[in-house]
Amino acid sequence: MPRWLLPENISDVLPSEARRIEMLRRHLLDLYRTYGYELVAPPLIEYLDSLLIGSGRDLELKTFKLIDQLSGRTMGLRADITPQVARIDAHLLDRSGVVRLCYSGSVLHARPSGPLSTREPQQAGAELYGHAGLEADLEVVDLLLRSLQVAGVERVRVDLGHVGLVRALLAGVPEAIEHDVFPLLQAKDAPALRTLLEGVVDGPMRRALLALPGLFGPARDVIARARAELPAAIEIDASLDELERLAEALSRMNGGDGPALEVAVDLADARGYRYHSGVIFAAYVDGVPDAVGRGGRYDNVGAVFGRARPATGFSIELRELAQLVPDAPPSPAIRAPWALDASLAMAVRALRDRGEIVVQVLPGHEHEQQEFQCDRELVRTDGNWVLRPMEEE
Repeated sequence: MPRWLLPENISDVLPSEARRIEMLRRHLLDLYRTYGYELVAPPLIEYLDSLLIGSGRDLELKTFKLIDQLSGRTMGLRADITPQVARIDAHLLDRSGVVRLCYSGSVLHARPSGPLSTREPQQAGAELYGHAGLEADLEVVDLLLRSLQVAGVERVRVDLGHVGLVRALLAGVPEAIEHDVFPLLQAKDAPALRTLLEGVVDGPMRRALLALPGLFGPARDVIARARAELPAAIEIDASLDELERLAEALSRMNGGDGPALEVAVDLADARGYRYHSGVIFAAYVDGVPDAVGRGGRYDNVGAVFGRARPATGFSIELRELAQLVPDAPPSPAIRAPWALDASLAMAVRALRDRGEIVVQVLPGHEHEQQEFQCDRELVRTDGNWVLRPMEEE
């Protein structure tokens, strides 16, 4: 096997893509700061029992595990940053009231999310703690939409779901087949779901579960159909009420200079049902097959760290989102010769201090191509180093 061959679903990021990702990351963190979010940087690795608290089986399967040679305990390479930020809020900061935190960093997946997905996503996201009301959910969805605007997205569809509704319907499902129900709901595979539930779940609950795969589409229409097709129950009615209020509020927010927004509802979305506690959402844009951003409410996850807190937030995958950023023209730069000359070194340093890109040409490499477009050059004239436009070659 060639030594340069990388593991499956792992790849290098080359200069032009790396530049787009890094510029996007900087713009997003600057945006989050304007909303009052403070930057945190959790470690790449920590003890597994802390890393996976409340996160569910899906994240455990994605997490690389190894033994710490110092303690003998099992450690994990993070597959998601959100649980780490919840730990920071609950255990380390220990602030009262609303706390807004943001982050950016790489995660590692033992299994790719899809055939073409990278196993080393670069996440950025924001989390809001300490407020259980609709206002917090609206803020994080608004921030997600602004994040997509930074990347140049013109149209976006936000799919809303509610874990409370899914949990209420799954209450009558035997634990032995519970895990088999979720992928069928996600795939909207009604025939396979009908076969799985045959003779196991009967009556209104079975009819409701079979209705879920068809309950997706425009928010107002889906919520109206759900009220007619799903059984009347406090948890189900409360979930639909929350979705209706959030969908209406998001529709009122649409407009201005942001991307055109379509609000939809997908009641079969059972993603993260053990981790999330209420409203969940996913953002889809043209040109990317999967969601570019996901989030939702995960109240009380911090309880295992000593403090239960209302919580909501989102994360985005920078590498996928950066694909939507148009290629910028080559950055203008200054070409300078290489020489052991103190005055040249001072001139180059002064230009770089002003923010200019100065490329010093090493001997024998005067005609090599690079990412930058040198439109000026530093030349010696009458004993002084002078900046002048590049002559055409």
